[in-house]
Amino acid sequence: MNIFVTGATGYIGRAVAEALRRRGHRVAGLTRSTAKAKLLASAEIEPVLGDMRDPSAWKKSDVLIHCAVEYGTDYEALDRKAVGALLALGGKVLYTSGVWQYGSGGPFDESSAGKPLMPWRSEHEKLVLAAKGLVICPGCVYGGTGGLTGLWFQGAVDHKAAPIVGEGANRWAVVHVSDLADLYVRAAESALSGELLNAVDGSRFTVREMAEAASRAAGAGGAVEALPFADAEKRYGGMAHGLALDQNVDASKAGRILGWAPRFKGFPPDAELYFAAWRAFR
Repeated sequence: MNIFVTGATGYIGRAVAEALRRRGHRVAGLTRSTAKAKLLASAEIEPVLGDMRDPSAWKKSDVLIHCAVEYGTDYEALDRKAVGALLALGGKVLYTSGVWQYGSGGPFDESSAGKPLMPWRSEHEKLVLAAKGLVICPGCVYGGTGGLTGLWFQGAVDHKAAPIVGEGANRWAVVHVSDLADLYVRAAESALSGELLNAVDGSRFTVREMAEAASRAAGAGGAVEALPFADAEKRYGGMAHGLALDQNVDASKAGRILGWAPRFKGFPPDAELYFAAWRAFR
């Protein structure tokens, strides 16, 4: 198939684009940087220079996958514009959302309403589902070169403690970036339409347990910095609300209908490998 991926040089988008290419598909990837365009070309992915503000160069394709994010005051408007442009191209659209849309609590599955952190994103999900596209809701992604776990590594390296919001008794729903990319491949190659799919690995480590593992891997001896929420909000902005969530999310639907089974079972067991990958990338 011909496949177009927005955000193809980002953390999730690059993993998705490369996994699709390894399956033999012809993949084009959107990137804002000529330097990163060379990285795409080296992975046999056709670079498309541009951003979400101007979709005129976007590639009409069999499958269109939206992984791009541009944080800022116009985040919502740009995402809405991107969704509209992708739907207008006429292929099967896969939209990246996230389990933070459920809010705290659970267990949540794809039928759960929840309390979304970004209500506008739920509206964009509805547009894609109504057009017979698919919505993928990853947990907090770890592994490879980035992810939220990088906050712990950076803190351990720079300040000898991995930062957490509160005392860390909460649990995140998480997924390894390679397992997530595998779900995108399965979804893109399937005849499935009009469905929302969670992507989490089912591990139930606390945030403190994960942060301590990251701290040990980065040479800080397991030390963590417990931030009161007000301080975390000053440091991370609105993202602090997501970091403070306590979630239990079910992803068995993807297993039932697409045969997806996460191979990685949580962050702490291989924290040293994840730190080495994060450090090497930088």
